[in-house]
Amino acid sequence: MNRHPRAGRLMAGGALLGLGALLVTAWPDFAQDAAQPQRAFAITATKYQFAPSKLEVDQNDLVKVTLTASDIAHSFTIDDYRIAKRAGAHQTVTFEFRADRPGTFRFYCNLKQDERCKEMQGELVVHAK
Repeated sequence: MNRHPRAGRLMAGGALLGLGALLVTAWPDFAQDAAQPQRAFAITATKYQFAPSKLEVDQNDLVKVTLTASDIAHSFTIDDYRIAKRAGAHQTVTFEFRADRPGTFRFYCNLKQDERCKEMQGELVVHAK
């Protein structure tokens, strides 16, 4: 039995105010993430080569890589970023990472199924801001 008919409305209004305060407090984080530049690359791994074999981004870009292994299984590995992603034969894998360190970083296939896998390499160039 509710003795105060407006009590329910006051509680609902307070909950909405609390939600609004939460959104206002969290909004700068959402806006900051949306403002971060994003770079997308489609890389084909085939015949012991990456195409393209050179990726250029700016420091702090969010990098999205879609790797397609068009013949046999291949991997995309960057030791300095602790990335090692594998795409099976005729498969695609997509992943993202933040390019937070400037410099030139080698990427390569770390699979050992064929001696020519060692030849597969390229470079990620991260330009300092």
